[in-house]
Amino acid sequence: MENNTKRRQFIKQAGLAAIATMVTAEGFPADLTKPQNNGKTVTVLFQGDSITDGGRSFNQDWNHVLGQGYAYLVSSMLWYQYIGHNMMFYNRGISGNTVLDLQARWQQDTIDIKPDILSIMVGVNDVYGVIHNKNPRTAEQFRADLQALLKQTKQALPETKIVICEPFILPLGQVADAPERWQNEIAPRQAIVKELAAQFDTAFIPLQRLFLSACNKAPADYWIWDGIHPMPAGHQLIADEWIKTVKKEFKFPV
Repeated sequence: MENNTKRRQFIKQAGLAAIATMVTAEGFPADLTKPQNNGKTVTVLFQGDSITDGGRSFNQDWNHVLGQGYAYLVSSMLWYQYIGHNMMFYNRGISGNTVLDLQARWQQDTIDIKPDILSIMVGVNDVYGVIHNKNPRTAEQFRADLQALLKQTKQALPETKIVICEPFILPLGQVADAPERWQNEIAPRQAIVKELAAQFDTAFIPLQRLFLSACNKAPADYWIWDGIHPMPAGHQLIADEWIKTVKKEFKFPV
C-alpha cells in the first residue's frame, strides 16, 4: 500500500491526476479488460500449406498459434494498425497440404469459421507430388479441385472476400536439382490460380513476380532458403504485399 501511495503522488506531481484516479490498490487501471467498442468482429482466416502454417501450434497458446510466418506478420501489423477495432485472425495452414487436403477439411477449418476475409495459398505441394510421384495429379485436375473449392466457398459464404496467393519457387535446394521440371509443373498451376481468381472475382497476389523482383535487391537465398519456403525477409515480403492488396481491393476493416 505504501508503494502504491508513492506511485499516486508521483503521477500527480507529473501532472497526470486524471490517470491517478484510475489506479486501483493493485496499481493498474480499473478497466484494462473493458472492450473499446461493441462493433462487429472482422474475422480473417489464412489457409494453405507449410508456408502459411509457419510452424504454428494447434492449441490456444498465443505465443505460437499464428505460427512465425507471413500470417503472423499480417496479423500483428493489422492488430497494431487498427487498435480499437474488433478483429480476429486464424491460421489453419497445414504443412504438406495439397488442394485435395484442403477439400477434406474445408467445412470444419473454413466454412464453419465464417471468415470475412479468406486467404488461400496452395499449389506447391501439388507440384511436389508430381516431381516425387506421390499421389500426382495433373494441372487440369488441380484446376478442377481448386475450382470446386472456390465454388463451395462462394455458395456457403457469399459475403466472404477471398484472397488467392500465387504459388512460387526459386532455383534453390531441391528446386535447383531439377529447375526445368519444377518450372514446367508450377507455371501452368500459377496460370490456373490467376485464371480462377478472375473467374471468382477474388483478390490475387502474384508472388512469383514479387520474389523474382526481390532478387534484384538481394540474392535468392536471402528470400527463400530451399527453393520453396521463405526466409524471414521473404515472409515479410509476402505480408507487406498481402496488406497492400487487401487495403486496395477491399474496404478494410470490412
